[in-house]
Amino acid sequence: MASEETPDRPSGKAASRRDRGGLAATTITLALATLLTTGYLSTQMNLTIIVDGHPLNFHTHQRSVEAVLREAGIEIRPEDVVSPGLGEEVRGGGTILVRRANLVFVEADGYVTRSYTLARTVGEVLREIGLTLKPSDRIILNGKECNLSAALPSQTTNPGSDEDPLRIVIKRAVPIYIEDGGIPITIYTTEETIEDALKDSGIAIYNGDGVYPDLPTRISSGMHIYIQRAKPIRIRVDGWVINARTRKEKVAQALAENGVVLLGKDYTIPAEGERIVDGMDIRVVRVREEVRIEQDPIPFETAWLPDPELEIDHRRLEQKGEEGLKKRRIRLVYEDGYEVERKIEEEWVAKEPLNKVIAYGTKIVIRELKTPEGNFKYWRKIRMLATSYTAATSGKEKGHPLYGITYLGWRARKGIVAVDPRVINLRTRVYVPGYGVGVAADTGGKIKGRRIDLCYDEGELKLWRKWVNVYLLAPPPPREEIIWVLPE
Repeated sequence: MASEETPDRPSGKAASRRDRGGLAATTITLALATLLTTGYLSTQMNLTIIVDGHPLNFHTHQRSVEAVLREAGIEIRPEDVVSPGLGEEVRGGGTILVRRANLVFVEADGYVTRSYTLARTVGEVLREIGLTLKPSDRIILNGKECNLSAALPSQTTNPGSDEDPLRIVIKRAVPIYIEDGGIPITIYTTEETIEDALKDSGIAIYNGDGVYPDLPTRISSGMHIYIQRAKPIRIRVDGWVINARTRKEKVAQALAENGVVLLGKDYTIPAEGERIVDGMDIRVVRVREEVRIEQDPIPFETAWLPDPELEIDHRRLEQKGEEGLKKRRIRLVYEDGYEVERKIEEEWVAKEPLNKVIAYGTKIVIRELKTPEGNFKYWRKIRMLATSYTAATSGKEKGHPLYGITYLGWRARKGIVAVDPRVINLRTRVYVPGYGVGVAADTGGKIKGRRIDLCYDEGELKLWRKWVNVYLLAPPPPREEIIWVLPE
């Protein structure tokens, strides 16, 4: 098969010459580029740009400050400060200082002012825009209250940009007029409600105080506020103490306000109609009445009935005694649990007493008694406690004019006995076993009832203290002189 040839392909020598020519051109181009780059770099300047304290190293061929900043992408506003100035020429190794103006929104008096400022404090910003403050006005910087000397904070996201503006809000204080318990007060406030304005001004409102308009009412300039102060009081009731405050005028109204109810005859100190004063102490006295029936026994009496068929000193019960019953209705008044009054409203005898009746003997029987001293007739025998004495033991000194003289004026000696005249009549002759015959001629302070004191001559005293039978010797006295019923 015959071979095919490409008609456009050059011969080997021609191609070799063309390749050498292309390499030479490329080499020349690279040399020129290198020369140009070396020349460009040799004319480039190294600068430092400081924007709001943030440094930036920058390489540039620009000769003016404005051109350098434009090339660096830093926008300059009329309010910004640049040093050197925008038209100034820069030199390698130099520094460009840029201080950006902050974007500030100031809200006051219903308007919002937008401005750029180089001010460092809130007060400088307000002076720049011509805004004046009153002493009670409040300043809010970025949501926090501050004063005129407060420093403006750095913008956090992009210094000098509009992305993070500063916000200043001026809350104007408005005058309000307060009448506090009759005392006029004028205050300036920036609070929204009456409650907050009073609290901010240190005006305390207590439970029971009246405020008009109501505390939640929104503040308006020139508003008049009336405070009616409640008076502190103390109520003592049912064992409790209630400390309260009230705007009521009378005691009764204050009690009702605190839920204290008077019942029946309850009363108060001071009285219900008294006017309330500061610090008043009110006592509620609970009054309770009670009707009670009380009863007392009526003792019966003893009636003595003479019985001529019954021998003397003998008795017989004729009728048993029974107590009666007396009743009374009493009205009791208690105040706070203590009895203060007791009144008898009615008294009556519910049952009459029944007297006890005893028959006593009036029959006298003469009996004979045989003794060592002889036989004696007697008409009565009494059991008595016998003691003894002499003139020296009778209680009087020897020099006393009545020393040794008995009640009847006789000289004390053996044979005289002291008795109680309610038991044995004086001058009665008696016989005492172991003593003998004696005459009742004396008495004694301690000789009461069934006691007999036996007298002895001085120096011959015999001590007695025993119970004996005492015989009253005949003849008996007249019947009207006889003591028929002896005391026990």
